[in-house]
Amino acid sequence: MTQKLIINGGNDLSGEVTISGAKNSTVALIPASILADSPVTLEGVPDISDVHSLIEILNDMNVKTSFEGTTLMIDPTEMVSVPMPSGKIKSLRASYYFMGALLTKFGQGVVGLPGGCFLGPRPIDQHLKGFRALGATVDNEMGAMYLKTEEDGMKAARIYFDVVSVGATINVMLAAVKAKGRTIIENAAREPEIIDVATLLNNMGAKVRGAGTDVIRIDGVEEMHGCHHTVIPDRIEAGTYLIMAAAKGKDVTINNVIVEHLEGVIAKMEEMGVPLEIGEDYVRITKPTRPLKGVSIKTLPYPGFATDLQQPFTPLLMSAQGESMIVDTIYPKRINHIPELNRMGAKARVESDVILIEGGHHLEGAEVKASDLRAGACLVVAGLIAEGQTIIGGVDNILRGYDNIIDKLTSLGADIYMEDREEEQGDN
Repeated sequence: MTQKLIINGGNDLSGEVTISGAKNSTVALIPASILADSPVTLEGVPDISDVHSLIEILNDMNVKTSFEGTTLMIDPTEMVSVPMPSGKIKSLRASYYFMGALLTKFGQGVVGLPGGCFLGPRPIDQHLKGFRALGATVDNEMGAMYLKTEEDGMKAARIYFDVVSVGATINVMLAAVKAKGRTIIENAAREPEIIDVATLLNNMGAKVRGAGTDVIRIDGVEEMHGCHHTVIPDRIEAGTYLIMAAAKGKDVTINNVIVEHLEGVIAKMEEMGVPLEIGEDYVRITKPTRPLKGVSIKTLPYPGFATDLQQPFTPLLMSAQGESMIVDTIYPKRINHIPELNRMGAKARVESDVILIEGGHHLEGAEVKASDLRAGACLVVAGLIAEGQTIIGGVDNILRGYDNIIDKLTSLGADIYMEDREEEQGDN
């Protein structure tokens, strides 16, 4: 038996939905919290499986935690450094943030190579380049990274990233907050989640300036303390519900959003003809009076169109008139959702990492599988649009990043639920 997500499609969505705290912030904020010498309280933490995996890792290191509602308390005062070569580390990519945090906290660490969704090659060479520039030694032995600093700790450096990387930017920030002198990170990523992590670090006593620009300056400090911090709203969850509302919404309001974080997806929706009402912290979508138009999308680093919204956006393009095209410059191999959508009656193909979509075809319910987190969100959108019943496997991938998704969609009028079903031959 295995869990499947069942969607009986065709229902119009209406009502309000409130966006949870950002997954991509939270999975970095939790490792960052161990740098304090007293408890850290994070508010607005999403209840997703990635968070629970990180909590288990903290508990293995004798970090006391309490997670009630959306409040996570982390007490690292009796923390010990233990090797983390495999197991839970393999379940999520964000485990690599422990590399920078452990280097700063203990001057050494053993961390398994990260897991998470497979989206093609995602090397961590820029992370390691930053650690080495700060004076750490890094060795890869038996699938684990062995990191160590000199006895007097890390020393500030000027670091230029060869490619823009959110993960490397955050990881090197964590490693540099106690390095002696001023560290300058050039060609840094600019995502809102980086600003969120920098805000936490500064609240803990760090001196990080320039987060949100391509040059970040960090003056090393000797001590860091606990604090309270509220996680920013999840722009990817918000974008996903915007897409669902545009696809099947009668009148849907998405609350607790930072509109500036959604400009890329909102611009494309306006180009398609989606009726939008934009407020200070909400977006309202009503049913369009004329067919939506196909558009071309190119994913780019922030503030461009987010790669994490490329897959959820695809079914919306399939319901539009005309042809659409998607070019993902961040993860060109992020195409595993296309064969699954074609099983539902879509007309889409991949040519040289370009996704070409022929719009105007009705989707029919089918049995499909979520190969990764955002592909899972894509199939949920498709299931809401489709006629008949859609059965989605690989549910764990969806629960990694979407807090309370079944209840939220049910409150909007979707017919969606979880059910245990027998594994079919050929299922993985």
